[in-house]
Amino acid sequence: MGPKELFVLLAVVFVPMLFEARRAAANERRQLSNGGVEAPGDVYRIMQVAYPGAFLFMIGEGALRGGPPREVVIAGAIVFALAKALKWWAITTLGSAWTFRVITIPGSTLVASGPYVYFRHPNYIAVVGELVGTALAAGAIVAGPLATAMFGALMLKRITVEDRALGRGDP
Repeated sequence: MGPKELFVLLAVVFVPMLFEARRAAANERRQLSNGGVEAPGDVYRIMQVAYPGAFLFMIGEGALRGGPPREVVIAGAIVFALAKALKWWAITTLGSAWTFRVITIPGSTLVASGPYVYFRHPNYIAVVGELVGTALAAGAIVAGPLATAMFGALMLKRITVEDRALGRGDP
């Protein structure tokens, strides 16, 4: 992977992440000002570092290895793009309720439209897709599975906290 490819991959991964962070922060302020309550026991503080760190870990490995064959890069780009599409479908469906932190407004109803008709946690499915797509595009054969598994464990903990906050029992 040359400097140009490295720059493109970093931009494709991190520029949308900056937009998402800005949107999440605005929504968090809105949720809290409307009586929102942050759920106890969340792993947000760890995820805040682990999420971008996972991508840097994978892209760093890809830079050291020289990147994968073109066909694998294309497959990774497709997986990443599909994951982003699912994520933004979830984000736009939730509107101001979409945040990085688990914040709920007492008395609000669960969203049951958009991707939530098909998946209980489409955002987390999309995050796995982002990680897998980046691992493929970077050629991160070691860091990819490790980062995905480690962040996946954090998401499982997060899902437990989120389901409890939303008053949902077992799936």
